[in-house]
Amino acid sequence: MAITTPAAQRVEPADLGQTLERVGHRIEEWYARAQNIVSLETVSIQPLRSDLTPVDFPRRLAYELRVAWDPEQTEAGALPEANVLRQVVAVNGRSPRPNDEPGCMDPKPVSPEPLAMLLASKREGFTFSHAGITRVDGRPAVMIDYRGVAAGPADITWRENCVSISLPGRSRGRIWVDAASYDVLRLDEQLVGQYEFPVPREHQRRGASASMLIERADSSIQFKRVEFQDPDEALMLPATIDTLTIVRGGGIQRTRITQRFTDYRRFLTGGRIVQ
Repeated sequence: MAITTPAAQRVEPADLGQTLERVGHRIEEWYARAQNIVSLETVSIQPLRSDLTPVDFPRRLAYELRVAWDPEQTEAGALPEANVLRQVVAVNGRSPRPNDEPGCMDPKPVSPEPLAMLLASKREGFTFSHAGITRVDGRPAVMIDYRGVAAGPADITWRENCVSISLPGRSRGRIWVDAASYDVLRLDEQLVGQYEFPVPREHQRRGASASMLIERADSSIQFKRVEFQDPDEALMLPATIDTLTIVRGGGIQRTRITQRFTDYRRFLTGGRIVQ
């Protein structure tokens, strides 16, 4: 938990640009190591009532997860794209079946790694500002606020009655960074305003609205220190991601998605895994 005192809010790091450069470099180092690490991701997809209490039982999923980052497959002078790769290992407590179809809200098999926005090649898409100094788990931390510079075209993909949407440049948030190591400790993000988009005729249900409105999309990612042995190494890795979305259109859909990351293992050579 992060606690900010009124006095701490008045303290600012000397150089925001230098802080961001060090954070970006730290993330590059993390990606270089993370491609040899796998973890267990457990996901709960919970429909909610108007007061945000649970409705029925959640959909439960488990994945083997790793980060893909391969500089050797990238042009000279450029950084590779960092992606999260998932392999489903359980659906509602059982092994996946060949004919299982992914749910509308299931995490994608391949998705962008969220810290990539802090790499030097990505930062131009955001404006950053100091938000003060605080302490996280007893350690000094720098708070940095960010916001998308310009809203790009929405990327909307339909699959039967499911829709996936990406809204580049329409987010803002806050990042907590360890003041000594420049590791990211937490990242919170919200949608800037609401976003309405049309529903194609072939996907409209009888009596439903011809458009959908994303009213709210909040997420919070928290990281934890994970230690490995043989050789000894400690890395800040994702611990939890909590997401809340509220969408209007053919009724109101409120969903909380909780992702937990455990059982971190490191691949070394010859297929050897160490805890």
